[in-house]
Amino acid sequence: MQILTLRSKGFESVDKYVLWAFMLLSAIGVVAVYSAISYLAATKGDGDTEALLFKHLFRVGLALLAMGIFSMIDYRVLAKLSRAMLIISIALLIAVQVVGIVSGGAARWLNLAGVIFQPSDMAKVSLVLYVSTLLAQKQVYIKSFSRSFAPIFVWILVTIGAIGISDLSTAAVLLVCVLVMCFIARVSVLHISMAGVLGLVLAYVMLLGSPERAARIESFVGMKLFPNTVAEKVLSVRDEGYQSHQAKIAIALGGLTGVGPGKSTQKHFLPAPYNDFIYAIITEEYGIIGAFVLLGLFLLILFRGLLRIARHAPDPLGLFLAVGIVVMFSLYGFVHAGVSANLLPVTGLALPFVSYGGTSLLANGIMAGILLNISRQIA
Repeated sequence: MQILTLRSKGFESVDKYVLWAFMLLSAIGVVAVYSAISYLAATKGDGDTEALLFKHLFRVGLALLAMGIFSMIDYRVLAKLSRAMLIISIALLIAVQVVGIVSGGAARWLNLAGVIFQPSDMAKVSLVLYVSTLLAQKQVYIKSFSRSFAPIFVWILVTIGAIGISDLSTAAVLLVCVLVMCFIARVSVLHISMAGVLGLVLAYVMLLGSPERAARIESFVGMKLFPNTVAEKVLSVRDEGYQSHQAKIAIALGGLTGVGPGKSTQKHFLPAPYNDFIYAIITEEYGIIGAFVLLGLFLLILFRGLLRIARHAPDPLGLFLAVGIVVMFSLYGFVHAGVSANLLPVTGLALPFVSYGGTSLLANGIMAGILLNISRQIA
């Protein structure tokens, strides 16, 4: 079994544009987190901003190390392990509902031997890997519902359903991602549409069972939609509309060139400015120019990932896997920015390689490494 790629396809053969985009996002993230982390330091870090910065630097280092390691591991080997990885991920997602750590009204984290992590981050990687594997294996009869789509969709439904119980926004992005993969793999548009409609129905049911998430949707559209929310709180900028309102203020203060590095005032008002709303803080400090540079890096990953890496992948597995990873990064990036600009309802999605995080950074590093490994094997 060939675990590492051929020596003739060394590190110098990776797509350097995509590699530098990931590196620059990480660097931007370190600077932005250091500026925005004062609130977290005051509430959970005994005021020690530097300690939290070093903690973030360590996690970024682990993510970049993972990217380097996985860029050298043949993605076909990971594909062979993907089924076992996904089964373990689903088991952990179920476990988090039983013994998980509850924060913000939802159980999303597990504590194993003192290590706190978010199983949904690893589930994303596993699902994209396994769906890519199944799509590649079933190309001969890909239009068949019983032989192709149904077996694939069972895994998608179980995984996304388990994630959606606690994290509907992540489940929604992941569903869009795998459906795009299915479209590229020539799955019947009718089957994909059925899956999309079922996803919308499940999302509505989950919103009915979660007043907090339903209120975010109502706050965005500006009207009452669900019976389980309180209209006065939903339509008030002091309650559900608070986060979006403060993010808009941050963007407005930034103007064209920003107020300057470390000079954000909205980081003292925005909840989780180092994570959920770090794009707003970057825009405030570096202006529209800085915001466009950041989005430009995600556009570079999107177009370079699709038009070069995916298009010229050595096999269907590499094609589907590259599409899944690139779409995942792009959706996270643009949805996060859209939330900050009040173009989308509040989701709580982190900005890949930029936001403060642990398992999310590690998962990003693994996916980036897999994408780079595919680029190494392009003739």
